[in-house]
Amino acid sequence: MASRVPRSPVLAMALLWTALAGAAEVAVPTPVPEAAAEVAVAAEALTGSDTDTEKERAGGYREVVETPETFPEKGDLKATLRSVTLVPQRGYTPIQVTVHNSSGQPRPVRLSIHAEGRITERSLQLGPRERVVTYLLLPADLQSGQLRMDSPGMPTATEGFYLDSYQGARVMVLGDVKSFESATRLGRTGDGQEPLLATRFLDARVAPRELAAYVGYDAVLVTAPPEEVPDDVWAVLESFALSGGNLVLAHPPANPRRHFPLIQDFGAERSPYGFGQVRQFRDCHRFQTCGQKLVEDASTATSAVVPAGPPPRWDRSSLLRDGMLPLLASARAPVGRFMLLIFLFTLAVGPGGLMLARRKGPLAVLVAVPTLAAVTCLSLVAWSVLVDGFRVHSARYSFTLLDRERSRAVTVGLTAWYANLAEEGVTMPASSVLLATPEPEDPPRFLDWTQGMALRDSFLPSRTYREWGEVAVLPSRARLTVRKAQDGLVVQNALGADVEAGIVRFQGRLWTVPAMADGGEASAVPLPDETKAPGFERERDDPWTLGHQPEQRFPLARGVFDDSLGDNTFLVRLGGRGFAPTAAVDVDLEAGVHLVRGGFEEVRP
Repeated sequence: MASRVPRSPVLAMALLWTALAGAAEVAVPTPVPEAAAEVAVAAEALTGSDTDTEKERAGGYREVVETPETFPEKGDLKATLRSVTLVPQRGYTPIQVTVHNSSGQPRPVRLSIHAEGRITERSLQLGPRERVVTYLLLPADLQSGQLRMDSPGMPTATEGFYLDSYQGARVMVLGDVKSFESATRLGRTGDGQEPLLATRFLDARVAPRELAAYVGYDAVLVTAPPEEVPDDVWAVLESFALSGGNLVLAHPPANPRRHFPLIQDFGAERSPYGFGQVRQFRDCHRFQTCGQKLVEDASTATSAVVPAGPPPRWDRSSLLRDGMLPLLASARAPVGRFMLLIFLFTLAVGPGGLMLARRKGPLAVLVAVPTLAAVTCLSLVAWSVLVDGFRVHSARYSFTLLDRERSRAVTVGLTAWYANLAEEGVTMPASSVLLATPEPEDPPRFLDWTQGMALRDSFLPSRTYREWGEVAVLPSRARLTVRKAQDGLVVQNALGADVEAGIVRFQGRLWTVPAMADGGEASAVPLPDETKAPGFERERDDPWTLGHQPEQRFPLARGVFDDSLGDNTFLVRLGGRGFAPTAAVDVDLEAGVHLVRGGFEEVRP
């Protein structure tokens, strides 16, 4: 009896709980499949941000941490070098150096990097108690070096450094780590994880002002507030996008037209811009895809121009890398003539020597054979002097976009060089970049970045074929003017070179432009069939191509010029030296092909 008393309440409560559960099951209907799907979507929406963030963080990024290295104090000058720095894919690595003059007197300073027998330098003039942040741009094929600081009356201060040559996508970020992770939802990779990209962080207020500091990176991301970016930095970032770069804005400025006047739709997330693009993070914040789009842009990036270098040392059977051919006829050995000369020399020495020995004796052969060899060598030298001379030979190819409203030319070009005597150097403005091959042989040994870019000492080695790529955004007054006449359209050439062929779109109609000299004018002819306009399938002799071999060096520019012409725009093919900065070098021009596109100037009659 004692055991039965406690069981009855427990049994009653169990029965009551079962009844309530059954009533609840009867009262609440089972959701239909559509409703269940909506519930699942809603639940996923509530927790999706965290899930997506964790997925993106699983790939993540690798931060290349730059460590400040302070020079040993030398008198009144103090200097700090930031290393280890992320090396770009191509071009030049900007090495950040801060110099402080603590004295009350102005002081000249020379900063130089010595690496593998090559010197990169910049000269500064520091005022009293002035602190300057500057950059030395080191060729990207160098991975380490020694920085030296010299000033009159002071001993030389030195500091060694190493660079980080990550093999994947590389992004320069103008901003800090916190703003980067907030904008992209990417986190640092853990141990054993493969990062999606590597990043280098710079303060936007002291970012480089030279175009060469940006062109080698796969993308440049601006996460700093727009008001913290100086106007001259915005200007060089716009030049970076114009010349083929991927520029990404985490916080688009309130008035994008002020910094990016060529964007057609300011509300678009991705906008083609010159030879490159500008991406603005807008809707991607809501869908948590900003980091993914940054990774896609950086992973698919390529250079606007890729000069061909020599083949690897283990593959000397090829003339150039990847089986490409030189673009200069003078750079190719005259194999046929050489074979004929060798055949004649063999006949003279072999059967000729035997006949001479029978008639004049062995002594005559000992005299004749060296004499014949000397005459042959002198003939080869005379041929080289008389035919090739001592001049520099070149072939120039380029794509140029003319921005008439802002009087500037955006050029992506390539020049093939061959110098019988070494050409010492060339000077480039700060808004242009000279790009070498990825693994250059016998590169220039001296670069000076004090005023633009100056290459000296073996810019062009003697009797060696070289290709240099160029990107530039330069002031230009070149233009094409159009005026309507009674019998059609009259076009005047003020582009600075002879027009070989051209096409304009005026009042919704295409007109072909005949060949005309610089400064001349000609009547345009209406084009009856628009399928023959640029952008359609071309033949090999089409005037709108640079040629098969040259166009292999331009991965990006060809697609820009294939777009159909808008109203009041033109496309012409020019001869001559083109718009690139090295056009000022005195050369014997073997070939010059330049495609130029832009808006023309209409002259009212």
